[in-house]
Amino acid sequence: MTNGERADTGTEPDWDALAPAFDDEPDHGLRDPGVRRAWAARLRSWLPDRPCDVLDLGCGTGSLSLLAAEQGHRVTGVDRSAAMVALARAKLAGRDAAFLVGDAALPPVGEERFDVVLVRHVLWTLPDPGRVLRHWRGLLRPGGRFVLVEGVWGTLAPVGLPAARLGELLRPLAAQVRVEPLAQDTALWGGAVDDERYALVADV
Repeated sequence: MTNGERADTGTEPDWDALAPAFDDEPDHGLRDPGVRRAWAARLRSWLPDRPCDVLDLGCGTGSLSLLAAEQGHRVTGVDRSAAMVALARAKLAGRDAAFLVGDAALPPVGEERFDVVLVRHVLWTLPDPGRVLRHWRGLLRPGGRFVLVEGVWGTLAPVGLPAARLGELLRPLAAQVRVEPLAQDTALWGGAVDDERYALVADV
């Protein structure tokens, strides 16, 4: 999910119907080499140096999952759209990755625990982000890490989750919280953007 698709109407898009064209957006499919390199560099700086287990929630077609797998990490992706999951499985065929159809807020991972919870443009869409973060905290191993890419989109009726608010929600759950502004890095988005976009990296 990205860029405020849901917010103006308050209704959930048909993600299965949107899946075939989802990767057409520069920061979705990461097909442009420059955009891909920009996201790969950021992800490398956010994820641990050692190979680890990454839980990619709201993974969509698996573009960030693929970058993480290429950097040596083991990836489990979760998305509520079966069509998105099918595309992610195809994209990462032969790699150390698994994809599940399920709710990102309550991912169907059983007792499995992870080193990183990776989420991009999903948390702002969920009704109670504080509760969701507490649940996700329980999915992290000791010393685990949140990597949350979020933002605020639009000018007349902005929607999203401001960095300051997300920081407030995370600080009771994390030992260290770092906010990294992303809006000015045009290579990530395939062009200039004028809204708030950021990554919040929090070690627990």
